[in-house]
Amino acid sequence: MIVVADTTPLHYLVLIEEIHLLPALYGRVLIPPAVAAELTARGTPEPVRRWIGSQPRWLEVLAPKRLPSDLPEFLGPGERDAIALGLERDCDALLMDDWEGREEARRRQLHVAGTLRILASAAEKGLTDLPAAISRLRATNFRASEKLLQSFLKNAD
Repeated sequence: MIVVADTTPLHYLVLIEEIHLLPALYGRVLIPPAVAAELTARGTPEPVRRWIGSQPRWLEVLAPKRLPSDLPEFLGPGERDAIALGLERDCDALLMDDWEGREEARRRQLHVAGTLRILASAAEKGLTDLPAAISRLRATNFRASEKLLQSFLKNAD
């Protein structure tokens, strides 16, 4: 399985101490250098910077060979590069939370999963407690509507 990740799912899974779910669900995860840079940027929480600084074996930093010229300018560098890498590698999943980035990825026929979908998939396999994980997620600055959070919790029952 080929999985490419953008910054935010990694960021929040580290913060809520659920990053171990990625290798359990997907094995190896690819990220472009722009995502690695965002995870080490000033202002990034220290636990996230520490985690990427001791990069796990299952995480591989790989640059896309080229960026499609028609990627929208409003996407951030991590989103653009993650989409490009996902397209090049014909990925099975692109892990991304940004709404505009997700829409662009879907437009390009990529299967997208965000942080909440990752948590829900892990809960379905008995790898995490979804209500507890969402409670920890709510304690961060993760942005999702209450309606969306409740729909994931309801579906977990």
